[in-house]
Amino acid sequence: MEENISGFENLEVWKEARSFRLMISEFCKILPPEEKFRLLDQIKRSSRSVTANISEGYGRFSYVDNIKFCRDSRGSLNETLDHLIVALDEQYITNEQFIIYKKQFEKVLKLLNGYIAYLKNKKNKQLLFFNPI
Repeated sequence: MEENISGFENLEVWKEARSFRLMISEFCKILPPEEKFRLLDQIKRSSRSVTANISEGYGRFSYVDNIKFCRDSRGSLNETLDHLIVALDEQYITNEQFIIYKKQFEKVLKLLNGYIAYLKNKKNKQLLFFNPI
């Protein structure tokens, strides 16, 4: 990670999560009307929560808080995948479409895990600096 990131919108993880959210937004347009207050609402909320938690954690200016919000983001990301599995099971999407969504999910998950590891490392270095042995 670069030290001179000047806003959450410049984080690679947020950019890829945003792309995933936009994919989900497009997916929602194909859902049948009876899913408006069920699957559609749930998947929109969970996909929006991924980017929202990354940005909220970034704005806390604390490694501990940022890590917590990134973990919440990871939970929402997995929830979104579960909703996509429901869509597959209900035959709203094909297996080929699901694979495309899953690849983007995996990309975001990898970046999110890397960002969390980076934040943990920075937190540990900060603790060493403030608490010399």
